[in-house]
Amino acid sequence: MALTQDELLAEFEGMTLIQLSEFVKAFEEKFDVTAAAAVAAAPAGPAAVAEVAEEQDEFDVVLTGAGEKKIQVIKVVRELTSLGLKEAKDLVDGAPKPVLEKVAKEAAEKAAESLKAAGASVEVK
Repeated sequence: MALTQDELLAEFEGMTLIQLSEFVKAFEEKFDVTAAAAVAAAPAGPAAVAEVAEEQDEFDVVLTGAGEKKIQVIKVVRELTSLGLKEAKDLVDGAPKPVLEKVAKEAAEKAAESLKAAGASVEVK
C-alpha cells in the first residue's frame, strides 16, 4: 500500500532533525540524486523574480591581476581614480581588489578596456 503525500508529510513532522537528515542521505544514495540541487534551482519568491527582471545599472570594476606591466597598470589606476601613487600601488599589489565601484555600464567597460590595454586582468561585476 502506497502512502499519500499528506501521510508522508505527517510522518516527516514526527521526525527529529537528525532522523530527517539521515532519511535525506539514504534517499539521495538510493536514488542517486542530490536534494540541495532542487532547492537551489527554485526561486525564493516574487522578490527574487523581480530582482532578476531588473537590469543591473551599477557595476564594479575589479582588478584581478596586474600582469607583467605593473607600472602601466598603476598609472591607469591613478587616471581612473583619485588615488595617489602609494595608494594605487597598494591597490595593484593587493589584487584582486575593486578599482571602481557602483559606476555606469559605459564607465565600467571603458575602465576595464583601459586596464586590459595596460596588461591587467579585470572583471566587471
